[in-house]
Amino acid sequence: MTEHSTTTTRPLARIAAFTVGALFLVVGILGFIPGATTGYDTLGWAGHHSEAEILGVFQVSILHNVVHLLFGVAGVVMARTAAAARIFLLGGGLIYLLLWLYGLIINRDSAANFIPVNMADNWLHLGLGIVMIGLGLLTSSRAKHTAATPT
Repeated sequence: MTEHSTTTTRPLARIAAFTVGALFLVVGILGFIPGATTGYDTLGWAGHHSEAEILGVFQVSILHNVVHLLFGVAGVVMARTAAAARIFLLGGGLIYLLLWLYGLIINRDSAANFIPVNMADNWLHLGLGIVMIGLGLLTSSRAKHTAATPT
C-alpha cells in the first residue's frame, strides 16, 4: 500500500461525515429561526401539536431541532478519523432508516408522533438513510479496495 492510497481514502469518509454533520447543524439552527421555520409561534417542545415547519415543509419541534444539532455535532466530531466517520455514516443512516419506518407505522395524530414527523419528513429520512449508508459503504469499499491493490 502506498502512502498516496492511504491518504486518498481516509479523507473521503471524513469529508462525507463532516459535510453531513455540518448540514445537520445548519438544519438544527434553521429550526430555531423564525422565517426559515414557518409557524414558529407553534414550535413546541415535542409532539405532533407543533405545527412549525422548516422551509414550510418539514415538521419540527424543539426536540427535533435538538436531535439535528446533536447529529451535527456527532458528525463533525466523528469526522476526525476515517473509522469514526464511517461509523457515523453507517450508524446514522441506519437510525434514519428506522426513523423512516417509525414515521410510516405510527399514527401521526397520536402521542407516538413525539418527534414530530410528517410525510415530507418521512421521505427525507428515507433519503438521508440511503445517502448516509451509501457514503459509509462507498468509503469503506474504496478503503478496502485501495488497501488490497498491490503497488
